[in-house]
Amino acid sequence: MGSSSRLFNRQRTVHEIFGGGFVADVILWRQMNITIGILLVTLSSWVVFERSGYTLLSLVSSVLLLLAVILFLWAKSAAILNRPAPPLPRLHLSEETVTEVASLIRTRLNALLSISQDIALGKDTKLFLKVAAYLLLISVVGGLTDFLTLGYASLLIVLTIPALYERYEDYLDRYAEMVFKKSQQLYLKVDVECIGRVQNWILERQKLS
Repeated sequence: MGSSSRLFNRQRTVHEIFGGGFVADVILWRQMNITIGILLVTLSSWVVFERSGYTLLSLVSSVLLLLAVILFLWAKSAAILNRPAPPLPRLHLSEETVTEVASLIRTRLNALLSISQDIALGKDTKLFLKVAAYLLLISVVGGLTDFLTLGYASLLIVLTIPALYERYEDYLDRYAEMVFKKSQQLYLKVDVECIGRVQNWILERQKLS
C-alpha cells in the first residue's frame, strides 16, 4: 500500500510506528506466544485482585514474605545438613547503573517542570488546553472504573487494536478517507447554508443601521 493511500498520508508502516523492534512484534502479535502469555498473566492478575479482595500491596507483601520464609528455611536446613545454600545471584547495583537511572529521571522531571512552568505562566495556550483535556478525560474515566481495571483494559486495547488495524489496514484506510470526505462535504454545506446566512444577516443589519 502506497504512503499516499495510508491514513493521514503517513510514510511509515504500523510496525515502524511502534519502533520496529521486539515491542512492536509483541503488540502486533508477531511474537504470538509472548503476547498471549502477557494477556493471560494480566487477566489472571486482574481476576485475583478483583475476586479475592487482595490489593497490590497486600499481594506483593504476601509473596515476598513467602519467598523470604522459604529461602531462610532452605539456608538453615542446608547449613544443618551440609547441603549447598540457595543459588541466589549477587544482588548489587553498580554506580554506572544508578547514575544512568538518576540522569534519566532528572531529565524527565526537568522537562515536566518546564512544561508545568509554561502552563502556569500562560506561555502556551494550546499546551494548556491539551493538558486540561487529558486531565479531564483521566478524571472522568477514573470516576467510572478503578485503576486496575483501567490498566487491564488499556493493555487489552494496546494488544488488539493495532494488530486488527494492521490486518485490515487497506479497508479501514479507505473507509476513513470516505468518512473524511463526507465530513468535508458536510462542513462546506453547513458553511454555505448556516454561516453564510449569518454573515448576510449581519451585513443587512449593518446596512440598516
